[in-house]
Amino acid sequence: MHIFAPCPRGLEELLVNEFNHCGMTQVEQVGGGVRARATQESLYRANLHSRYASRILVRLAVGAYQKEEDLYQMARKIAWHQWFDVSQSFKVSTTAVKSPLRSLDFATLRIKDAVCDRFRADRGGRPNVNTDQPDQRIQLFLTETSATLYIDSSGNPLWQRGYRGAAGAAPLKENLAAGLLALAGWNDTDETGKPVYETFLDPMCGSGTIVIEAAWMRANMAPGLNRRFSCERWLDADRALWTKLRAEARAQIRPMAPQTIFASDMHPGAIAATRRHLEQVGLSDAVTLDQADFIGRGAPATTGLLVSNPPYGVRLSEQEELQAEYPEWGRTLKQQFSGWTAALFTADLELTKGLGLKPRRRFPLKNGALECRLFVIDLVSGFHRKQKPTES
Repeated sequence: MHIFAPCPRGLEELLVNEFNHCGMTQVEQVGGGVRARATQESLYRANLHSRYASRILVRLAVGAYQKEEDLYQMARKIAWHQWFDVSQSFKVSTTAVKSPLRSLDFATLRIKDAVCDRFRADRGGRPNVNTDQPDQRIQLFLTETSATLYIDSSGNPLWQRGYRGAAGAAPLKENLAAGLLALAGWNDTDETGKPVYETFLDPMCGSGTIVIEAAWMRANMAPGLNRRFSCERWLDADRALWTKLRAEARAQIRPMAPQTIFASDMHPGAIAATRRHLEQVGLSDAVTLDQADFIGRGAPATTGLLVSNPPYGVRLSEQEELQAEYPEWGRTLKQQFSGWTAALFTADLELTKGLGLKPRRRFPLKNGALECRLFVIDLVSGFHRKQKPTES
């Protein structure tokens, strides 16, 4: 089957490597995602193990169109009853780039009509539409001249790891947080296979998104173990294969060394949220959590990796207030974290100037619509590296 997996822009190469590891073939990087060929097993494996994909879509049809009726006929030809049962609800979503159609809502409605009409013809009844929590999701993607129909194998987005609940969205999505960690080098090993960084700290942890992803990576825990997927409800779903893959994933979890992963925040509400999330995923004993201001905070070890998403002011007054603290943040990094690597993710592209530090690398990324950078800084005792940073 042909699949397309969107991901945060800047993480495509990580996702290519991940899909190759899951056994997919013809894996190809495109802007904002990855295309590939998948078997049933590699599709299941990717949903279970992917840290970077937002969802995995299976292509059902592609063709030229000029008007909404062309879209209806395309969708009407698909044997939807071979994918899911009439008792399951569904939702149609449409995205477009330079589509000439006047109303994407009407295009969505015509796809919905085609699905229902095909079900009536084949099964004598139609499935219900559920725009909130559907059992199955159908995605229409339009360009100026072509239309592609997908069925979503993931269901809820893959960045929903299963511990926050529907109302618990984080400012930083979990798949982007995992990407920041990978780009910063948290997964890197030396020639003996030993991790380059033994100790981790997020000193402005918020609700704990980054530190939970860091702990799961170090434990080699599949991010999808605590949730279910839409493809488990497809009519050809292989329950025995799912049982096998989940058992394999649990067997691959590694024990973590104590006192190696740390998180802190100055706000008691953030600490309470992080503690609650750590308890929900069974990581309370794996992460050392403290309430502390980053300014003046000491390092928990002589070397390690610091990754954080510092607060960013939306209003000008908030932004100016935060920028006034940058010199103090920089002083803390220089004085307390000599020998560490710091990776700071921010929408303030002038952050490192305010810190008085030179980044070794900077990765252009997006957090939703916000243009952002991940600045990777080597904190060397007594001086700052002067080489020009590379932008990846």
